[in-house]
Amino acid sequence: MSNVVKVIFESNSAIAENETVKNFVKNSPAGHCSVLLNDEHYVVVKNDEKTPVSLEKVRATAGNISRDLGSRKVETAVAVADDIAAGFAELEKEAVLTAFVEGWELGAYQFVTYKPSVTAFNTALEVEGDESVQSAVTTGKIRAEATAFSRDLMNEVSNVLNPETFPEVLKKQFEDTDVEVNVLDKEKLEEMEMNGVLTVGRGSTYKPAFVELVYKGDASKPLVALVGKGVTFDTGGISLKSGKDLSDMRMDMGGAAAVAGAMTLLAKTKAKANVVVLIPMVENMPDNTSVLPGEVITYKNGLTVQVGNTDAEGRLILADALIRAGELNAEYIVNIATLTGAIGNALGTELGGVFGDEELSAEMKKIGDQNGDFIWPMPLVEAYESSLDSDYADMNNISSLNMAGSITAGLFLRRFVPKESKWLHVDMAGVMDKSKASGYYAKSATGYGARLLADFTTFVSK
Repeated sequence: MSNVVKVIFESNSAIAENETVKNFVKNSPAGHCSVLLNDEHYVVVKNDEKTPVSLEKVRATAGNISRDLGSRKVETAVAVADDIAAGFAELEKEAVLTAFVEGWELGAYQFVTYKPSVTAFNTALEVEGDESVQSAVTTGKIRAEATAFSRDLMNEVSNVLNPETFPEVLKKQFEDTDVEVNVLDKEKLEEMEMNGVLTVGRGSTYKPAFVELVYKGDASKPLVALVGKGVTFDTGGISLKSGKDLSDMRMDMGGAAAVAGAMTLLAKTKAKANVVVLIPMVENMPDNTSVLPGEVITYKNGLTVQVGNTDAEGRLILADALIRAGELNAEYIVNIATLTGAIGNALGTELGGVFGDEELSAEMKKIGDQNGDFIWPMPLVEAYESSLDSDYADMNNISSLNMAGSITAGLFLRRFVPKESKWLHVDMAGVMDKSKASGYYAKSATGYGARLLADFTTFVSK
């Protein structure tokens, strides 16, 4: 195949007016195919009438083409902006172009750090068009870069990315930006009484940390706190997990990756927003110093929590971050975490769950429907509150129920949310990775949440 191909659509006259080629394209099993016309190579995008037209379809189409051409070591693909827009004529042109570029870049994503025999290869996309077109292209690339950063964090192995190295990665990521990086070490955590973080991190050889990323693109806007769970590896602690392969537990910092990716997107697009990202960082390990089931944690706000199960550690560290968000007087608080397996049982692997303010949950769903980080509003059932009761503390960190695990986890977190704040809790455990490559996803971490939280922040900052 040539080192340069042109991307066109099935409706293009070069295809539509050539019956032989038209039939070849129509009968091709994939969503696109390669053809040779007049000594030029084309990738032809088929008209898929079975799938409703959406921006997600645009991203998926571009991702599939990008991955295909990359596997064949094609250097460059050229597309005309008007052709791409015409291929998805029902949608707004600029949004289509941004989505196409975003999907193209993410479709080429690979994490090959530990595969020395593999060299990542990406087919460069050139979109021909005017200045407004190039602006849309740039936006698509920035969105892809932010999501890819989240993917990189989640895919990284736990001996490389841990509570001591994670802050350094963030310092490097945000140098030469308008983001201020504040790292709270163990001594500072003790001074600030972040006892949930300190307790969960007790069994690890790595000291816990807490990172605050501050961005004031417009300090007059309401303060939005984005809180991400940063458990760099979760063994379950003394309540040890079982399973043949626990390597994905390095992704238990998916919430932290999401908020770091969201901040990347906000900073690079110079968003008019006032944001603080809060990331508690721990490794949950079994050791002779680890927290034991039955111990009681006293939080800075006076609430006490009995640790019924050390594998329900995410909510213990998020509690500290929610208290901190209140100290900073955040008007909006969104926490995101790979919190419960129960959310996957409820919603599967294609969308996360959002709890909290019902109006904001509905708005977040609309945002996710557009940007591809799909989410579904979930209830906080008051009748389940008593299942968190403890005989020895204000509450237990696990429910006495054998059902509704994602709901009761949300109820637990709600107890630490400042009364004055508008709050959402996103459980992304079911969508942290993909089991196979498809669309613009690789068989690895998804980077879920980066776009969702950045776009939500922009929405509430209008």
